[in-house]
Amino acid sequence: MLRMKIARALIALASLPVTLQAHRQWMLPSSTVLSTDGWITVDAAVSNELFYFDHVPLRLQSLMITGPDGAAVKAENPATGKYRTTFDVHLTQSGTYKIALVNNTVFATWKDKGDPKTWRGTAEAFKAEVPPNMEELKTSRMSSRVEVFVTAGKPSTKAIEPTGVGLELAPITHPNDLVVGEAAKFQLLKDGKPAADMEVTLIPGGNRYRDQLNEMKVKTDAEGKFSVTFKTAGMYWINATTGAARGGPGGPMRMPVGDRASYTATIEVLPQ
Repeated sequence: MLRMKIARALIALASLPVTLQAHRQWMLPSSTVLSTDGWITVDAAVSNELFYFDHVPLRLQSLMITGPDGAAVKAENPATGKYRTTFDVHLTQSGTYKIALVNNTVFATWKDKGDPKTWRGTAEAFKAEVPPNMEELKTSRMSSRVEVFVTAGKPSTKAIEPTGVGLELAPITHPNDLVVGEAAKFQLLKDGKPAADMEVTLIPGGNRYRDQLNEMKVKTDAEGKFSVTFKTAGMYWINATTGAARGGPGGPMRMPVGDRASYTATIEVLPQ
């Protein structure tokens, strides 16, 4: 009898949606397109299901908001709770804004007179703080980007230009002009260069209320480009991850050798 109960429990566990086993980072704006200037509220969280608060909030230490003119914009009214972080953005200019959480972290290990040492921080701090020519110096880099795009009035492209650091999405089709039935085209870049033959995953939100994840997987071509034709309207989660954070010799430049990067975005697809 006990064995039967255990077997049933294992079967039930195996039949649970994959989403219960995967934590995903995301930001969700209250609106992605406004006819004029105004305000939006953004939720930021890590959850098992999209876009539902059930795990932990995202922190805002690495938040970067870029306005249509390329200048930094301040987040207003930030607050962090048990399951989510929220903040407001005042869209005072016409054009497209990029709201991003950007992390670029270097990990280093070495030996000092036989004693193991570890260090973690930014690439700039690594150059300044980690002594050169340390014994058995090994380094790795982890970069991540979580972002959304919001347009007030006429769309623009200055804010969404790639920075050349980490894994980034370079929209060919404007990210606030995605429509069901029309091919949306993008380019994936790694440190400013095409990220070829990379798998990109797209998942529509609301998977809490359906049996299937309904994920789409596409691969980038030799130029890092890919195309998607959406069948249904709604909010979508996009993710791509490359490499592994493997430590390696610091090298003559003492820069990270092991490298892992991830990119995540939330986009809205509108009906015809």
